[in-house]
Formats: sequence, C-alpha cells, structure tokens
Amino acid sequence: MTNASLPTGWAATTLGDVCVLNPRSFLEPVEDDWPVSFVPMAAVEERTGQINLNQARPYEEVRKGYTRFAEGDVLFAKITPCMENGKIAIAKGLTNGSGCGSTEFHVLRTAGRLSNEYLMHFLLQDDYRKSAQRDMTGTAGQLRVPAAFLSASKIPLPPLPEQHRIVAEIERLFTRLDASVASLERARANLRRYRASVLKSACEGSLVPTEASLARDEGRDYEPGSVLLERVLAERRARWESQEKRRGKYREPSPPDASELPDLPEGWVWSGLDQLVTILRNGYSKRPDGTSGTAILRISAVRPLTVDLEDIRWVDSTEDLSDFLISPGDLLFTRYNGNPSLVGVCGVTPSLARNTLHPDKLIRARLVESGPLPEFVQIVANVGSSREFLSRRTRTTAGQSGISGSDLKAMPIPLPPLAEQRRIVAEVERRLSVVGQSEVAVEASLARAGRLRQSILKQAFSGQLVAQDPDDEPASALLERIRAEREGAGASVRR
Repeated sequence: MTNASLPTGWAATTLGDVCVLNPRSFLEPVEDDWPVSFVPMAAVEERTGQINLNQARPYEEVRKGYTRFAEGDVLFAKITPCMENGKIAIAKGLTNGSGCGSTEFHVLRTAGRLSNEYLMHFLLQDDYRKSAQRDMTGTAGQLRVPAAFLSASKIPLPPLPEQHRIVAEIERLFTRLDASVASLERARANLRRYRASVLKSACEGSLVPTEASLARDEGRDYEPGSVLLERVLAERRARWESQEKRRGKYREPSPPDASELPDLPEGWVWSGLDQLVTILRNGYSKRPDGTSGTAILRISAVRPLTVDLEDIRWVDSTEDLSDFLISPGDLLFTRYNGNPSLVGVCGVTPSLARNTLHPDKLIRARLVESGPLPEFVQIVANVGSSREFLSRRTRTTAGQSGISGSDLKAMPIPLPPLAEQRRIVAEVERRLSVVGQSEVAVEASLARAGRLRQSILKQAFSGQLVAQDPDDEPASALLERIRAEREGAGASVRR
C-alpha cells in the first residue's frame, strides 16, 4: 500500500501511528469502590461488532489480572479461535466510562486520530484476520496475535470527514443486510422446528395413518407390533442355538418397563433395543495413523439420521479386522463425544463401496434380520422417549460424555407393525428431503450475505464506497499533526 495507490486525499499509515495499543490507564481516574463494566470474551459477539455490557463489578475486584479499557476503545480478541471468528467490538456505554475484561483482548485507542467505527470495520475484514492468523505465535490451542503485528499493520487513512461518511454508508448497507440475514435465520429456525415436529410425529404414530385404523377401514387383519416382537425374539433365540460355540444358558433380553413410558397407538408395543439386535459391540480401539489400508470412520461421521462414509481415517494393519467391519443396515451410535447432545445419536450405514471399520467411540448394532426396519429404528432412537432415555444415562468424565453398551441395550424402542414402519420411513424421507433442499437454499443465501458484507468492506477501504470531497482536509495533514504531537511529547520527556 502506497500513497500513490490510494484515492486523492488519503494516506498510507500503520495502526501504530494512529492508535495507542494496549494503554495501561483509563481516560479518567476510577476509585476502587466505583463499578466498572466487566467484559469476558463471551460478551463480544462474532463478526457483528456487538458487545454485551450487562455486567459491572467494583474496580477493586478487577483492577488486577484483567485488561483495562475506556469508552470508545476498540477490543480485538487476540487468541484462537476467537480472533478468527471476529470477536471485535467498540466499548460503548461503559459504566463510569471504564471497563476491565479478558486478558485475551488487545485494546486500540484512537484518541480522536481516526474514527473508532472506521477502525472496527477495518479489523472485521476477513482478509485482515487471515493475515493476522498467519502471524500468530504460541502453541496449538494457545495461538495469539502479537501486539507487534497490530502496530505494524498498514491501514488506508481517508480524511476524517470521509471516514465518518464511509462508516455511515457501511452501517446503512449493513442494516439492510442484517434484516435479510435475520429473515434467513428465522427461516432456518423454522425449518429446524419443522424437522423436529416431523420426527416427533413419526415416533408417536401421528405422521401417517396407523395400520390398525387402515385395517379396520379395509375390513382386514394385520400383524401388530407385539406379534412382530414375538417373531424377532424367536429368531434371536434360534440364531443363538444355531451357533456352534455357545457359552452358558441363553439369556432372554429384558423388555423395558412400559409403565414408565408414554402410551402408544393401537398396534404398537414397547421393546428394548437388546430385544431387537443380534450384535452390539464397540469398535476398533487402536489409533488409526495409516495413510492407506482399511478405511475407518471418524467419530464425527455419525450424526442424527446420517452416516458420512467419506469422513474417514486409515488403518494400516495386518491383523484380522473382520469384527469391526460395518455392513449396510448397521446402526451406528456415538459412544463418546465432547458434546453431550451428540452422545448416543444414531445413523444407518448406507451402501458401502469399500471395507470400512467403526472406531471404539462408536457402537455398532445389527438388528435381527426379520425384525424392524433399521431406517425406522434410527428415527425413533434420535427423538422422543428413546432419546430422552439415553440423555439421562449420559455420563461426563474429564470433558468427555459417554454411554455404555448396556445403556443402549436398555433403550426403549416403540415398535409399530412392519407395514406402518415402511410408511413412516417413506414419509419422513419425503418431508426431510424437502426440508434439506430448503436448508441448502437458506445456507447458500447466508453465505452470499457474508460475501456481500466483505465486498462492502473491501469497497469502503479502497475508496469506492462514497464520493471524495475536495474540501476535506487531506489525511496527510492529520498525520503531520500526530507526528508533531509525538515529537513534542518526546521533547518534553527529554527535558
């Protein structure tokens, strides 16, 4: 960036020339018993420039161990991932004009040398933060932007009146853009609610006509869920008895306590997952550190109603891995996750193009062949009483939440007639397909809004957003006054 490449009246400078970086004092003295605003990192929103100032503490409680800032100062999150996410804001409306907050903020004080709003929008540019990311120092998870990077950062400086016009135009355009984004986010929330409503209706028997009601209307018999369950249990026992190597006596799986569960539609019955499966086991426990060999799913491959077969690592081993291979129709449950809401979520394995293993933090369940549809079980396992059961069983240790195989076996599963299961699965797939298409369209529009926001900022800092006014005092004059002030301050110190 040079003066020759900038619009008329602009000047090339650095943040260190026009800002005080990390000032150590407030603008006005503060007594120990005075309340001041307290700003943790969570109080600064990402990419919006908004800040939550609902906390205040006596200054004596926060004078040590926190970053100080004053009214109008710009806060810049310096640590990963907060910096990359755009936690940047102007401290406005501070209690007693002063505040203290996270030590992971850099503070920039413009001291009237440039518009603090202009500075904030400059820092909110994605390109600027990508540049800052490349200059971060420290260890993984504790990377920070050094103060020297901010000080040396080049910034195009328009005349001060033009800065205010640029800020006004940015905010005018952003107000319109924010209204569109808010509308899109409402649409996204409505789609999520509709998705949840569809799944809730599916597991409660109100999404499609029940087999019992259709049989009455058509004057025919039907096989209720209870008969289906009896057949499944008989096949499960026969399968065990056919095994060459049997150990001990056959264990009849226990049904759930239906008295503690909601009533089901006519023709439905409560079963336990253990009653429906022939295999339920954890996955491969060794660290997958190969670059080729056999594919193994990552934990993140399983999310509610989906298994992503491309979310994989590789196991390069000569040992027998057959016990850990997944097959189409297998149910995969997350056994451990750092996010409790993702523990126990379930997806069905789709058709496979290659041998694929499941890791130890996933549990594989294979249903009795003549039993319920895997696609139906995955639906009910992710919502309603089944999901609530696993949520209650989730335990958290050392930041990881998890369930056990015995928890899964005891999970209650509502079991409708097989023909009704097919109709439920088809209707869920039809409706969620429409929801998915709408969600893709909404996300694409939100992405376009984000690109438009950055395009507006790019125009703003290249002099293309507002017209120049030849009567404005050029920025070079402002820089000359700043240098003169510094020289005067230096001379005073030397004396």
